Amino acid sequence: MARVEQILAEKGIILGEVPEAVATYVPAKQVGNVVYTSGCDCRINGVLMFEGKVGSDLTVEQGYAAARQVAINLLAVLKAHLGDLDRIKQVVKMLAFVNSANGFVEQPYVINGASDLLEEVLGEKGRHARSAISANELPFNTPVEIELIVEVE
Repeated sequence: MARVEQILAEKGIILGEVPEAVATYVPAKQVGNVVYTSGCDCRINGVLMFEGKVGSDLTVEQGYAAARQVAINLLAVLKAHLGDLDRIKQVVKMLAFVNSANGFVEQPYVINGASDLLEEVLGEKGRHARSAISANELPFNTPVEIELIVEVE
């Protein structure tokens, strides 16, 4: 078993199937040794684990859990694209959006759910630059949407 998949198994994390695109895009696009993912949400088996705005409908802790699930879904996209998560040389950049209630300003703490998961699973290779941005609405009322830029071997 590959090293990253062994770590996922030890943590009880199961990568689901990559859902079909809901519009005109692909889940991942590779240019040279860099893979760009499309934005992912917090679906488990096709159903959003949470819906709504962080700061009114959801707590920061629920937002954190949603971001963690998004990172798991992004790993599923990368696994489907690369065939082997051990090919990840490093996560370069994360762009994250939080469906935020008016006045909510704790987006970085929400997105730590995704950043922490990537570091847990990938170690130093999972550390990345990132932006955590407020959005007044996100598609399908998802609380979090994240995309990654990853360097591969």
